[in-house]
Amino acid sequence: MSVELVKEYFKQYNKENDVVEHDVSSATVELAAEAVGVIPARIAKTLSFKNKEGDSAILIVTAGDAKIDNKKFKEEFGHKAKMLTPEEVIEYIGHGIGGVCPFALKNDDVLVYLDVSMKRFSTIFPAAGSSNSSIELTCDELEKFSKATKWIDVCKGYEETE
Repeated sequence: MSVELVKEYFKQYNKENDVVEHDVSSATVELAAEAVGVIPARIAKTLSFKNKEGDSAILIVTAGDAKIDNKKFKEEFGHKAKMLTPEEVIEYIGHGIGGVCPFALKNDDVLVYLDVSMKRFSTIFPAAGSSNSSIELTCDELEKFSKATKWIDVCKGYEETE
């Protein structure tokens, strides 16, 4: 199970016990916010897109209230945003829809990017490999643990202040 892989991944940081498995689904931003007990914006959602070549994936982690701005995406990556199919998510990422996270990825060539929409919060809650798991992290921890390539600005529609 994917959440077990994420827990194993976090052992190198002594954070495996910080992964929380909820009694209810956290498969959507709204459900995750309810399960964790925070506003939806503090849920770090991980979106999966095809890379420019179309042979792998990129992950973009954003605040729960942010939406991808197609113009900004194209400026950053040089191609139109095309999300992975559920089958491609499993193939490239290794976590199922609702549990996609930037940890314990199936393929090393998947690049992780973090959107600045999350920086307004002291901590955020990404999924941890299953549709009923999460972990609370600071933005610095998320950057370190996800081995993020860089911080980017490809979102719109979110509130600038906490």
